[in-house]
Amino acid sequence: MKKSVFLGALLLMATLVIPAVEAAGQEFVPVRGLCVAAPAHDDVGEFVALIDKELAPAGVNTLILRVDFGYRFTSRPELVGENPLEKQDVKSIVHACRKHGIRLIPQINLLGHQSWSTKPGKLLEVYPQFDETPKVAFPEEYKWPNPDGLYCKSYCPLHPEVHAVVFDLVDEITEVFEADAFHAGMDEVFYIAHPDCPRCQGHDPAVLFAGEVTKIQNHLGASGKELWIWGDRLIDGKTTGIGLWEGSYNHTHRAIDLIPKEVMICDWHYEQAHPTPVLFASKGLRVVACPWNKPEVGVAQVKMMNLLRENSSRVMKEKFAGMVHTYWSSARNFMDAMAGKTEKARQDPSMLTFRELIKSW
Repeated sequence: MKKSVFLGALLLMATLVIPAVEAAGQEFVPVRGLCVAAPAHDDVGEFVALIDKELAPAGVNTLILRVDFGYRFTSRPELVGENPLEKQDVKSIVHACRKHGIRLIPQINLLGHQSWSTKPGKLLEVYPQFDETPKVAFPEEYKWPNPDGLYCKSYCPLHPEVHAVVFDLVDEITEVFEADAFHAGMDEVFYIAHPDCPRCQGHDPAVLFAGEVTKIQNHLGASGKELWIWGDRLIDGKTTGIGLWEGSYNHTHRAIDLIPKEVMICDWHYEQAHPTPVLFASKGLRVVACPWNKPEVGVAQVKMMNLLRENSSRVMKEKFAGMVHTYWSSARNFMDAMAGKTEKARQDPSMLTFRELIKSW
């Protein structure tokens, strides 16, 4: 049987049987995670209290904090963003997580997401020479779609100086967080192997993407750390019908066969519980399913991951590693929603989804 047919059969099987499975009474998956923006400096005390009083009792055992440039880096002070976390702020969060056995994983977006709307992010602001598409100008008013295909800028993975800079950030943030893993983002990379880039033009996007993942994994692996990334660029968005956001239209999906097996995949799907964890696991990669703001999707993903673990071999079972809820707003908004400070906060769809996951844990 051809590999594509085999994988298609697995996906179809998972799609057909997931609705019939009930999560109640089952042993839940090992990773019970939350991905949220790191708190602002002034909110750290309240965030630590949230860990103690809400997250730990709810069963959260993995916390991914989106830091990016919101820390007072000493290795690259030119890349410090506004209102950064101080070292002592981070240590307060580290202490709270360690007390409750919560694995703490910092995130800095690498490769993609180097701009937003009408302006560059801190890396390209300070080092514009790293821009994969320097000829693509930022508009006065951002709209999507646009003639340039501009969503977020990327740094050029073949620039000879870029990794010396970003690895300084990675090393410092994992050290201060006392982390054994790092999340590099790497989602929604629309600019790669761009024809305007003198280094990347003509290269295979899959090879470039895999090369960057491998370079980051090798750097982390040298000190015994683990790489986590979002999984969308490794899914064929056209063949699966998943689309260009949760899947790839620019041929990076073939990188799934080229990246190291040590990488943890965060498989985010927000409209329905696509059975793509089967795809990643069948390639030898560990995977967590990631919902956002539709409670029914989150519940379906819980059932799916339980089903896959229960009906897999011992080897495959461990590939279906768990769940990570994604909250795409500030830590301030997350804390307000958890506290139910307003009716709007109490009806926050992402928080409602998170509460449904908690019930399954």
